Amino acid sequence: MSSEHPPGDRGREKWREDFPFTSAGEDEVTRREFVRYLTLGSAGAALGSLALAGMTQVRVPAERVPTPIVDLDDIPVAGSHLFRYPTDDDPAIIIRPTQDELLGYSQRCTHLACVVHYEHDDQELICPCHHGIFDARDGRNTAGPPPRPLNRIDLEVREGVVWAVGGGGH
Repeated sequence: MSSEHPPGDRGREKWREDFPFTSAGEDEVTRREFVRYLTLGSAGAALGSLALAGMTQVRVPAERVPTPIVDLDDIPVAGSHLFRYPTDDDPAIIIRPTQDELLGYSQRCTHLACVVHYEHDDQELICPCHHGIFDARDGRNTAGPPPRPLNRIDLEVREGVVWAVGGGGH
């Protein structure tokens, strides 16, 4: 076989015939390509947001182990006590409206999980983030954007100690 190239080839290698692209104009992006990249990027961002939102909704509930919280005598009538239940990442509150009544709630607002605080004078739990209001007597949402009542925490008094025994779910 001859090492010479055919007369019309002028020394071009075989790979240049298979890949006839040059670097001239490679940096230019057409409008159609730009729109395609923009669409794909937007779709990726939307799917990522949906995946993140879905992961927050499938949080595995913590096991509800009966837990001693506080001595009953340490919660004044018309007062409250803050604690964590069922895990250290879950803020909660005990409210003692009368001598014989204890109410337990998760402190996470059911709108966007901001921490609510207790207002004794109005008998309400207030979410400062978006002005959500909950009735302290039953945890139901009475104003603002929260879509559902606060999660209740079941309480028991055992030998003068208040125990969280369940509830507080997400």
